[in-house]
Amino acid sequence: MCCVEEARWDALPESERDRVMQEYGALCESLAKSGHYRAGAKLASSRAATTVRDHGGRRVLTDGPFAETKEQLGGYHLLECRDLDEALAIAQRIPTLRVGGVVEVRPLVETHS
Repeated sequence: MCCVEEARWDALPESERDRVMQEYGALCESLAKSGHYRAGAKLASSRAATTVRDHGGRRVLTDGPFAETKEQLGGYHLLECRDLDEALAIAQRIPTLRVGGVVEVRPLVETHS
């Protein structure tokens, strides 16, 4: 999961944001060619989020992200990796790291249906 402080991202010059996104495109293409890439997407700003909560059996909708955090989830990549070391090596190539982004790596939990 790729997270970035939206105010910091918004403060970057448009040319820098464009360059980072071009680097993302090249990385995703490389990961697809190597067989790692399964899915991914860039998310709209957290300002576009609606959060659903349960308060005593009643559903409550709130505009905005689910938590007050410095970084917001900006997108995700679902990759097929042989182990955590390979996943972490790929995560270190995420372009937003150099502009203050954070990458959280988690394995999928296999479920049987």
